[in-house]
Amino acid sequence: MKNLLVTGGLGFIGSNFIRRILKDYKGLRVVNLDLRTYASGRENLRDLEGGLNYKFIKGDICSGKTVTALFKEYRIDTVVNFAAETHVDRSISDASPFFRTNYTGVIKLIDCSMKYGGIEKFVQISTDEVYGSILRGSFTEKSPLRPGSPYSASKAGADLALLAYHNTYGFPAVIVRGTNNFGPFQYPEKLIPLFI
Repeated sequence: MKNLLVTGGLGFIGSNFIRRILKDYKGLRVVNLDLRTYASGRENLRDLEGGLNYKFIKGDICSGKTVTALFKEYRIDTVVNFAAETHVDRSISDASPFFRTNYTGVIKLIDCSMKYGGIEKFVQISTDEVYGSILRGSFTEKSPLRPGSPYSASKAGADLALLAYHNTYGFPAVIVRGTNNFGPFQYPEKLIPLFI
């Protein structure tokens, strides 16, 4: 059985990902590590609890002890990191939680992934905001990183760390830089749900 660690899986995008991956892939166990902050909700996946292929763990990606225990107990072979502080305005008010989770937390996950081996893939869910602003056209993967807020700088820092680990150690990292997403389980602070 494959053992997939999903971090931040009670949030909007993470919970939808877990539902989809469990629906489409058999022989997969998802271990969901989530701190349960204001932007996540256990009710997003409560119906999956108790199943053989889903396990929820309340915890922090910045805790080496917690992450180490998960790698040891579940023999994790794939990591998908959704865990993040994400709201730009909040990052402007106080940047420290953003760098703690979005950068330091990713380093903890990488270190545990390397220490306990067997990791086939580490997928970092980043953001297109690492590219900064654009008046016309669109960004490509070759566009320079020009973060314009503490939030996007913390995500860019994690992306660069992953690239460095990939180049230095051959770490199996994949970085996904999505744009704005909307759908079920979305936190109401986002723009579109306020108009519904």
